[in-house]
Amino acid sequence: MELETNPMSEASEIVYEAAPVFRAEHGENRLTRVVEQQAAKVPSLAFLGVAVAVMAVSLGLELAGRRRASRFLGMWPGPILTMGVYTKLVKTFGAR
Repeated sequence: MELETNPMSEASEIVYEAAPVFRAEHGENRLTRVVEQQAAKVPSLAFLGVAVAVMAVSLGLELAGRRRASRFLGMWPGPILTMGVYTKLVKTFGAR
């Protein structure tokens, strides 16, 4: 007869119920759904491509001596990539 490592393990099991995924107070309006549906049509690689292109244009402007425009465009890749991540999450998990 072999003893279990923790004989009380079965007695301590707690059954957890899943939290509700959707609550009425967190509902999305029609505009949000339309934006998510349209954004889901854009491939994820497009966001990466646009971010890299903006970085290249920003570098070109910096080398051309147009610092103000370069810095302005240099702030775009972060938000563009964030939009790509958000779109990927909506595609993966759906709008809840």
